[in-house]
Amino acid sequence: MSNNLLFILADPNEPQFPRLRRELADVSLVIGKSADVFANRAEEATVLFNWSGSLGLFKQVFAMCRNLRWVHSRSVGLERTLFPELVQSAVPLTNGVGVFSAALGEFALGAMLYFAKDFRRLIRNQQTELWEEFDVVRLAGQTVGIVGYGDIGNAVASRARAMGMRVLGLKRHASPDGGGDSLVERVYSPDQRREMIAQCDYVVVATPLTRETRGMMGEEEFAAMKRTAVVINIGRGPIIDETALIRALTGGRIKGAALDVFDTEPLPPGHSFYKMENVLLSPHCADHTADWLDNAMQFFIEQCRRFQKGEPLLHVVDKRLGY
Repeated sequence: MSNNLLFILADPNEPQFPRLRRELADVSLVIGKSADVFANRAEEATVLFNWSGSLGLFKQVFAMCRNLRWVHSRSVGLERTLFPELVQSAVPLTNGVGVFSAALGEFALGAMLYFAKDFRRLIRNQQTELWEEFDVVRLAGQTVGIVGYGDIGNAVASRARAMGMRVLGLKRHASPDGGGDSLVERVYSPDQRREMIAQCDYVVVATPLTRETRGMMGEEEFAAMKRTAVVINIGRGPIIDETALIRALTGGRIKGAALDVFDTEPLPPGHSFYKMENVLLSPHCADHTADWLDNAMQFFIEQCRRFQKGEPLLHVVDKRLGY
């Protein structure tokens, strides 16, 4: 890779970059937050890494670079990355799949425990000095359905199975037996989602946002759920019809929701979710461990080494499908 020029869309002073420069000392790097930084050498660039650049900057720099051989996105979600020119190009795109899955799997498990043990009630009673015994729910024997059974879904499934839960999955290309995956009892196709959801005590949304998945959890899906069921969204906000979810929560049609992602972020002041007792709200930081950015950089460094050796890159995106 020593003959390659790597463009990175980011603030050059971010703390992960000294490590990048140290470990890729033989690679030429240009790091910046504006298109002007890259203009003079755009024809030489072979790799483009969007660490934290805006969509507008990404599109500008991509259009300038006519000899790219690889594009990488730090993010797993690609709904703000897959602009038409990139999709139509022959340049391979990779993303950070796998880097954040363990943390999201833990958040999903924590959310299930939060509702099963009614931690909100425990905290409220402690604050008011109320000694009140009540029954709680065991996760063992409960059913979790994972909408979008990919890498994040697998991380959820492994933790749920460790708790003795029954796991169902849903994915675009479904094999009923789970394709030999011992974590899931059955895998459903998207058109079978209401059949799966009706069986679940917890529904974890972990699918990418695409044309097919936008709004796939709506009125009919909430109507199919048990009244005691909880929905957990660690995918993208628009996968769930937010208005339909609020109606289901306020009308008692489902027990609750744990949400890390939303239609609009930051969630605007006065939004219903802030005041709802049956909502656990996370400000899109469920995967923000102390080392999450370090891990994202380490993954990119390892990808660079593969690129340098001519080895196949990991997590190449099907740009037309969106994941």
